Amino acid sequence: MGKKRMRKRYEAAFKARVALAALKDAKTLSELASEFGVHGNLISQWKRRLLSNITRVFEEREDGSQHDHQAVVEELHRQIGQLHVELDWLKKKAAQFDR
Repeated sequence: MGKKRMRKRYEAAFKARVALAALKDAKTLSELASEFGVHGNLISQWKRRLLSNITRVFEEREDGSQHDHQAVVEELHRQIGQLHVELDWLKKKAAQFDR
């Protein structure tokens, strides 16, 4: 068997930069592809994805507190679960001493 080819992954900032360049229409798709070293189909996909999700920029709060709030809620749920398990264990051990 031959070597297994790894799919190249691009960072979100790079994708955004390429998609914005494609939106400007200053260069052709093939010029952008050679400039950034990415296939033209990828540029088209990223451009479509940017256009379809552009409203999210204005829907979310700018201060990022919504993301922070979600992280706090997830941490609290984790702690509640841990405390519930510990309480059940303590109840079980206390029942053994009551005998």
